[in-house]
Amino acid sequence: MYPVYVRGLAYLQMRDGQKVAAEFRKILDHRLMVSNSTLGALAHLQLGRAYRLAGDVEKSREAYGAFLVAWLEADPEVPILRQAKAEYAKLKRVGIRRAGQD
Repeated sequence: MYPVYVRGLAYLQMRDGQKVAAEFRKILDHRLMVSNSTLGALAHLQLGRAYRLAGDVEKSREAYGAFLVAWLEADPEVPILRQAKAEYAKLKRVGIRRAGQD
């Protein structure tokens, strides 16, 4: 699954949300292969980023939430976890603003 993950990261760098989502969905569709792997949790994070790029705030929040649940017991000082929490907080603010506009 590592080549799929790296390909997804390359698409993320290219800012192609649909291709990013497709690659990380491949990983998550094989949960038994990655259930005890860091790649499984990180795929949720990258999927959240893909949905954010595509403008789907709700799906993005769900994917970030899945990552944060998976890493609930992780050291809070891990840089990628801190970054994910900051990105998730921004998504929550976007959702609040949109709800106020409806």
